[in-house]
Parts: sequence; C-alpha cells; structure tokens
Amino acid sequence: MKKKMSLSAVLLLFLAVLFLVNASLVVTYPNEYTIIKQFGRIESVRETPGLSFKIPFIQTAEKIQNEVLLYDLAVSDVMTKDKKSMIADCFVLWRIEDPYIYTQTLSAQKGNAEFRIDTIVYNSLKNVISSLSQEEVISGRDGALAQTIMDNIGDALNQYGISLLAVETKSLDLPDENKNAVYERMISERNNIAATYQAEGQEEAKEISNNTTAEIIVMQSQANAQAAEIIAKGEAEYMRILSETYNDPEKADFYLFLRALDAAKVTMAGDNKTLIIDETSPIAQIFY
Repeated sequence: MKKKMSLSAVLLLFLAVLFLVNASLVVTYPNEYTIIKQFGRIESVRETPGLSFKIPFIQTAEKIQNEVLLYDLAVSDVMTKDKKSMIADCFVLWRIEDPYIYTQTLSAQKGNAEFRIDTIVYNSLKNVISSLSQEEVISGRDGALAQTIMDNIGDALNQYGISLLAVETKSLDLPDENKNAVYERMISERNNIAATYQAEGQEEAKEISNNTTAEIIVMQSQANAQAAEIIAKGEAEYMRILSETYNDPEKADFYLFLRALDAAKVTMAGDNKTLIIDETSPIAQIFY
C-alpha cells in the first residue's frame, strides 16, 4: 500500500510539474505576435519566433497575426464631382505594424481593426471621387486614383498600430442604366479629338509639302543659273581658243585642213567612195 501511494504521489507530482511547464511555455510562430498580459495589462510583446516563458496562472498569452492581411470592402455607391453615380468595389492590404498599440486600442480584435479600416478607407474613397469628374475617375484607373486615395488616408491608421499597404479597386463601374449614355459620349469625344488631330496633321503635311516645293523650285533655279554660267564660260573659252587659232595663220590653215578632211570623211561614208567637188570648195584645197 505504501509503495502504491508513493508511486501515485510521484505520478501526481510529475503531472503537476508537466502542467506547470506547459502553462509556462509560450510558442511564437513566424507569422504571429504573442502578447503577454498580466491582470489584463500588457506586460510584453514577443515578436521573435521560438519558445519563451511566462508566469503560469498570472500571465496569459494572446496571438495576433504578423503577416499581410486582406480586407474586402463592401460594394458601395459614390458620387463624382459632376454628380454622376458610380459603383465602387475595393479591397485593401494591411498589416499590424505595432502590436502593442494595436492591442491597446483595438483589444487585439481583427473585427475591430477591419471596422476602422472600412470607415477610413470608404471616407477617403468617397472624398477623392467626389473631387473628380467621372472621366477623371475612369482615366485614373491606371494607378493614379489608388495613389490619391492612399495619400488622402495618410497616417490615419497609425494610431491603431496598423500599416496600410495598398488600396485597390476591383471594379469602378457605372450603374447599368447610365453605361450606354456615358460610353457613347466618351466615344463621341474621342472621335472629335481624333478628327482635330487628323486635321492638324493634314495642315502640317500641306505646309511641309508647300515648303518642300518652294525649296525645290529655288534649288532648280540656282542649278539652272549655275549651268547657264558654266555653259557661258565654256562658250567663251571656246571662242577664245578659236580666236587664238584664227589669229595665227599657220594654226588657221591647219585648222581648215582638218575641217576639210573631216568633211571629206563624212561625205565618203558608206559604199559611195566617189567625191565630186567644185574647185572652189574648201575640200578641194587639201589636194593643192
């Protein structure tokens, strides 16, 4: 009986120690924070993954997420500056930046955080869109609208220990009854802009063509003038050479002799080898 009682006592002691150790150990995973509270007050925040200890029965451990979180806002109606209704469907990416402030202000409740995010982001979305025309809202879908909303929110969520990473619009559309009218108006405006650009292009092309034609005429006129000048110089040089030739009797006789030979050669071309000339002909002079 004594041995059984002793064994039972040892077993109970072992279980008690095991329970105390289990109640003292805290496991923190990489994607979470561990908040240690003592009598409801925050004692410490464990951010490093691994094992740590707390005082059993006195201190408690609460877990909050340490990762990028997604919150999908409810689809809502917004009004543009030109009083056009639009349907906005947005989502935000956020994370807990300061777990201590997050726990103090929002009791570490994700629902409380999402309520604050919903309110702040929706108000910013509404204010930004109400300051823009419908056309500006639609053209801002390339990222400019989301950035303006982010800038408008600023650091409003820092007071809750929350960091807002991105605000994105899944869809920002028109009510069904307004779509056709707006699309037709936008198409008409784009066609008018295209027609304006086309007219300006045609006008510029015509001006370039006219300028080019004028330049060609000027260049041709200059080329003709230069050609005429060169021809005149050539003729003057030709006349000078002739003048020098005829001024020298020997050169003049030789020149006339060559010209007579050339004339005889032309006359006797082909099968006709008979040359009939008058004695007064310059060709006859070569035979004297």
